Amino acid sequence: MNDINDLLENNKNWSESTKEADPGFFDRLAKRQKPEYLWIGCSDSRVPANQIVGLIPGDIFVHRNVANLVVHTDFNCLSVLQYAVDVLKVKHVIVCGHYGCGGIDAALQNEPLGLIDNWLGHIKDIAHKHRGELAELNAHDKSARLCELNVMEQAANVRRSNIVKDAIKRGQDLTIHSWIYSLRNGRLKDLAKAND
Repeated sequence: MNDINDLLENNKNWSESTKEADPGFFDRLAKRQKPEYLWIGCSDSRVPANQIVGLIPGDIFVHRNVANLVVHTDFNCLSVLQYAVDVLKVKHVIVCGHYGCGGIDAALQNEPLGLIDNWLGHIKDIAHKHRGELAELNAHDKSARLCELNVMEQAANVRRSNIVKDAIKRGQDLTIHSWIYSLRNGRLKDLAKAND
């Protein structure tokens, strides 16, 4: 593991190479944040929102938590959603999960992990809701399918929020997306289109 000072040195090198490649980059970045997208994704460090969709900082507003959950009692996530929709006026809310999610796998293994068990309870509820479908799958496919089902459930939670309902009522241009990312090939899949 790198020493923490290596991170500061990496930042200095990144900053200098960015300025060299695009001298006005940081001036433009500092002036304004006007993203059209809110990304609600997993905290997993292998899923960097900006990079996998080819956007620079400032182009996408990001909220991350374990297993990309949107829970109606999570004021952190809901505050981000409200700020993005009401203040930034994003046009797209993307709920993005990923295959091989540790939170999904931990929920399936059902072993006590401490405080996070409360959070994983939301995923266990989804697994229970779809237990018939999941029971027919092997462990790998069960995990992958629960990753997909979780994303679709969280996107539905976004749609059911008062924040989104009020925005739609006002006539705001807003679309909710349910995507999943593959760590194996770096590709995103639109689950809404996959299920049409």
